[in-house]
Amino acid sequence: VLGLQGYTQLAKFKSADILGYMVAASLLRELGPVLAAILFASSAGGATTSEIGLMKTTEQLEAMNVMAVDPVARVVAPRFWAGVFSMPLLASIFNVAGIYGAYLVGVEWLGLDGGIFWSQMQNNITFHYDVLNGLIKSAAFGVAVTLIAVHQGFHCVPTSEGILRASTRTVVSSALTILAVDFMLTAWMFTD
Repeated sequence: VLGLQGYTQLAKFKSADILGYMVAASLLRELGPVLAAILFASSAGGATTSEIGLMKTTEQLEAMNVMAVDPVARVVAPRFWAGVFSMPLLASIFNVAGIYGAYLVGVEWLGLDGGIFWSQMQNNITFHYDVLNGLIKSAAFGVAVTLIAVHQGFHCVPTSEGILRASTRTVVSSALTILAVDFMLTAWMFTD
């Protein structure tokens, strides 16, 4: 017979067992890529649209065409590749911060067993299935968000109100696209 203290200790071990795996799996597969992409869309996507829209309003894009400089190669390509490469990095930072936060709350504050927390996470998380698929998702989100942002910037009405509306459309369209792409990629990657 365990007694009350034994049951409490057993519950802590089971909580640490579940907490480490569930936090890591949910962050690596879903929350890290999706939330990082939505934050990226709201800050960098809107800023990219505004920057390109301002270049259109002040006729800088037309000036590049007159000087035989391709604005797509000079303006779009660097921003596109920056978005594609930065999204997996941002998602990775989000994942590390989230896992460390779960460790602080679970182990340091609630007194769960740290060894069980880390060992269950290491035993149940696989690189290909969890980590690599999450990085692929975040790169796909980076492609989608930057394409939407540069498209909205190039096709905005060349006024301050037009730039504002294009930035708003970028954030809303990006968030909806992220959720749709996430649904499709999750159905493709994580179903057996």
